[in-house]
Amino acid sequence: MMTDPIADMLTRIRNAQLAKKSSLELPFAKVKFMIGKILSENGYVGVVSKIDGPKPVMSIELKYNGKSPAITSIKRESKPGHRVYRKAEELPSILNGFGIAIVSTSQGMMTVKEAKEKGIGGEVVCSVY
Repeated sequence: MMTDPIADMLTRIRNAQLAKKSSLELPFAKVKFMIGKILSENGYVGVVSKIDGPKPVMSIELKYNGKSPAITSIKRESKPGHRVYRKAEELPSILNGFGIAIVSTSQGMMTVKEAKEKGIGGEVVCSVY
C-alpha cells in the first residue's frame, strides 16, 4: 500500500526526466490527473492523458529545453505526516513568480496565483520551477 501517491508521482516525473525519457505512465487518480493538468497548462510537461483499461493509467509527456528538463525542481510541500495549510495572503511565491506552487482548495486544485486572485487559501501540495 502506498502512503503518499502524490509524492510517488512527483518522484516518477523527476526520475523520468533525469533518465531522459520522453514520457511516463503511472496509475490513474483524479488528484494526480488534476496536478498533471496544471503542470501541462503552465508549460512544465506536455500532454497529460488518461488511458482506460482494467486498471486505468495516466500518461505524461515530458518537456525539455534543449537537453535540460523543463522542470528544474519539483518538491512535495505538504506531506501526510506534516500538512501545510496557508491562508490566501500567506501563500508562497516560488522563485519570485518564475515557478508555481499547486494548492488544494475548497474549489479544487489550482496554482497559488489563481488562489490569491480568488482570495482563498488551502493546502500547499507542491512547488515546481
